Amino acid sequence: MKLSSVRSIRAISAAIVLALASSAGAQSNDDRGSQMSRANDYKIDFSTLAHDMSYDQVIVYFDAQSEAARSDEGLANQIASAGVAAGLKLDYVRTLSTGGHLLKIVSASANQKGADSSANAEINDQTTETAMRALANLADVRSVEPDFMLQALYTPNDTDYAGKQWHYFEATGGLNLPTAWDQATGTGVTVAVIDTGITSHSDLNANIVAGYDFVSNATNARDGNGRDSNPADQGDWFAANECGRPTGSNSSWHGTHVAGTIAAVTNNAKGAAGVSFNAKVSPIRVLAKCGGSISDIADAINWASGGTVSGVPANTNVSKVINMSLGGGGSCGTTTQTAINSAVGRGSVVIVAAGNSNTQASGFNPANCANVVVVAATNRAGGRSYYSNYGSIVDVAAPGGELTQTSSTGGVWSTLNAGTTTPGAESYAYYQGTSMATPHVAGVAALILSKGSKTPSEVETLLRNNTRAFPGTCSQCGTGIVDANKVLTALGGTTPPPTGGTFFENQTDFAISDNVTVESPVTVTGRTGNAPSTLKANVTIYHTYRGDLQIDLIAPNGTAFRLKNSSSSDSADNVIATYTVNASTVVANGTWKLRVRDVASGDVGRIDKWSLQF
Repeated sequence: MKLSSVRSIRAISAAIVLALASSAGAQSNDDRGSQMSRANDYKIDFSTLAHDMSYDQVIVYFDAQSEAARSDEGLANQIASAGVAAGLKLDYVRTLSTGGHLLKIVSASANQKGADSSANAEINDQTTETAMRALANLADVRSVEPDFMLQALYTPNDTDYAGKQWHYFEATGGLNLPTAWDQATGTGVTVAVIDTGITSHSDLNANIVAGYDFVSNATNARDGNGRDSNPADQGDWFAANECGRPTGSNSSWHGTHVAGTIAAVTNNAKGAAGVSFNAKVSPIRVLAKCGGSISDIADAINWASGGTVSGVPANTNVSKVINMSLGGGGSCGTTTQTAINSAVGRGSVVIVAAGNSNTQASGFNPANCANVVVVAATNRAGGRSYYSNYGSIVDVAAPGGELTQTSSTGGVWSTLNAGTTTPGAESYAYYQGTSMATPHVAGVAALILSKGSKTPSEVETLLRNNTRAFPGTCSQCGTGIVDANKVLTALGGTTPPPTGGTFFENQTDFAISDNVTVESPVTVTGRTGNAPSTLKANVTIYHTYRGDLQIDLIAPNGTAFRLKNSSSSDSADNVIATYTVNASTVVANGTWKLRVRDVASGDVGRIDKWSLQF
């Protein structure tokens, strides 16, 4: 049943008003709540109620064969019945893409004063609980949850425009990206960034495709019209004593920072690089002032993955990777889990932040939802960032940064905006948080998918199985720090041809059997003098347990250059790498050989191809 037409909404609202008007008595909401049966509390998710904030919307799910599911009139009667029982007016807002119905709570006293249905001054924790209990006591209701708010999971600091992206290349705490880029750069993959939206940035714009603004609260959205096709970030700033917080905050431009980590334009002689710099980002706005509601976030998840959302045009940029650097306390509710399950069922992998509270991630959603990849944050030393959540539900870790009073360069550097409230000039800045770790992993997921189709489960397995050990301390942070090169090497496939210079290549396969030595020749002609001091050998070998392999480059005069030693501890598959040797003492012309020795038994493979790059 689709309840999206103006006629249906009006019919439902009229029926609710008539039923509520027929109720008698002026019993207070608190009294009703205390006297109402709690036998059906098992249907209610109370875990997400934050007692420093008021929630004036709830989401209810009815049985598929119920009166409410069969007709608009049936739905109106059920809503009105619950309102009468609670002594409240419950306004129907819309039906979500997950099948739940979003209702707005209006206190009975506000209605008696003739207040508009948007009034919520008298809504409090008790009012919300009373409304949820009244709904739960309906026989046909399956579950009820508050339409609670999630926030961006980052910790901002002063901007710094001259930082390095250590989180990509440093051996200790980095993602091991430079070598991975020889194998994939994200071409053909779209990543949905479900966040605050996007600001214009010359180091990012070329990789942005159409998204959507799912913020339905026009006041919080600051664009005056609620949902629309423009995902521009209007600023999430708030003043002191707003959003349940004693102090105010400037706008974060969080979505712009996250998007830059995933796909900032690269090789353009300016600014930042992106993990998957040939991928595209679809910015989907769900976070604004005070955060974002799960009703909006669930619709955004469905839409990003190609699902249908009433009143929203079909998505022409379906994303196979969804990045959610957001979260809040409490369990994973029906609405969020249903949306995630639907997205994964359509083939989209969902990457989420573990949270920044230095505690068990199991107490935070969507990290505690099923079918997601949960990411903890590590610092420059390769240990757990002090703020990062942890626990058995964490899958992997990635650089999230750690800023201190004495070091402003330990964060993650990416694209940003210099505006304090509304958008200003484009900029760059260091941020820290599991929000910053998550797009590193989403970017690697895009690299994986750019090499071929994989299911969300296969992507998660590749990420989990191809990490490296923590150089620092990171207990309960998943299987390790994601190693981009190791992930892509495990995939196999064809190495993209290197660019620049002159190449001499052998593409003939040479089988590698147990305990044998194999040589593949390349003949170099037309060169003058000696080989360069930066001679590159581009090698593609498919072989299980690559630690069995010892690889040497043999010059025409017999000089051997060791490229790779064997290692009993390297159990990963395949060697897809570029090695640089100083061959300046050797004449360039002649027959060079790639010599591969298998030093153990039990695993075999082949030299697929190799080349010399002058």
